[in-house]
Amino acid sequence: MEIAKLGEFGLIEHLTNDCKPQNASTIYGVGDDCAVMHYPDSEVLVTTDMLMEGVHFDLTYIDLQHLGYKAAMVNISDIFAMNGTPRQMVVSIALSKRFTVEDMELFYSGLRMACSKWGVDIVGGDTTSSYTGLAISITCIGEADKDSIAYRKGAQDTDLICVSGDLGAAYMGLQLLEREKSVYYQQVNEAKRKGDKKALEALGHFQPDFAGKEYLLQRQLKPEARGDIISQLRQMNIRPTSMMDISDGLSSELLHICHQSDCGCRIYEKNIPIDYQTAVMAEEFNMNVTTCALNGGEDYELLFTVPIGDHEKIEALDDVKLIGHITKKAYGTVLVSRDNQEFELKAQGWNPLKDQTC
Repeated sequence: MEIAKLGEFGLIEHLTNDCKPQNASTIYGVGDDCAVMHYPDSEVLVTTDMLMEGVHFDLTYIDLQHLGYKAAMVNISDIFAMNGTPRQMVVSIALSKRFTVEDMELFYSGLRMACSKWGVDIVGGDTTSSYTGLAISITCIGEADKDSIAYRKGAQDTDLICVSGDLGAAYMGLQLLEREKSVYYQQVNEAKRKGDKKALEALGHFQPDFAGKEYLLQRQLKPEARGDIISQLRQMNIRPTSMMDISDGLSSELLHICHQSDCGCRIYEKNIPIDYQTAVMAEEFNMNVTTCALNGGEDYELLFTVPIGDHEKIEALDDVKLIGHITKKAYGTVLVSRDNQEFELKAQGWNPLKDQTC
């Protein structure tokens, strides 16, 4: 069905008519000029992300349902990164005539899947036309007790530096997808050059062999916000002194914390958690796996610091690794290699406003 057949408000109603509030703070959701929310006893957290086709995602290898899921999760992750609880979401989309109502149904099914997992209400948004591809803007709203919010500026000398999960897998998943895309287009161009209609028809069913690399693809196409880690921290009565989610790479995020906390850091290469598939893929691409773990980005794991007195509690947590400690600013920001050499940490992660290298 063409979107024009429904119109803007018809499309919004079609996609959101079954979005029922799950949170007491949601007084009124979709259907008026504004959503209405009430937070009497806590601080309100607001985050927003814009995703542009060709910059943040490529529809050659991510379907719209996965894109909706990922778009929601990256915003939910920001709320968790403040030690908060996500509650509501506002979704705005700019799209061209190449998209159908069914395409948007797939996108919203991914959104709702992610929101349902963490009890988030979709309460509004906007739709408009685009001449340059699909654009997605999502705002997530959450809450947190005033005394429990984890800012980037709170790290202190001797604090322990911790990360959840493993790092570098999302970046290696992206490299894998980009390689297969390049192979596909090379074959298409060759078939066109030769005028081989049978080969072109066969390429219409092109499916790369990703056996044994499923984890890397999942990390790139279907990231998970680490609300489970936030739950563990609360259960263990651990209050992070600073925290961020790892969207632009471990080195960039850690330098943000050090800059805003006016401190230094010391992390150890041997302690950086890396999955086996990530290491194998890095070797296949002839890349340094530590460099990819430091700079790759899009892992959406949590990077946080805690007082040194919480060491035993941290050791008891599932899927959390201690990778170093905070130092005085004068000692710099240091990576200690496996052979005990010291290197200055540099922010080489994702920066959308300049050319990318890793």
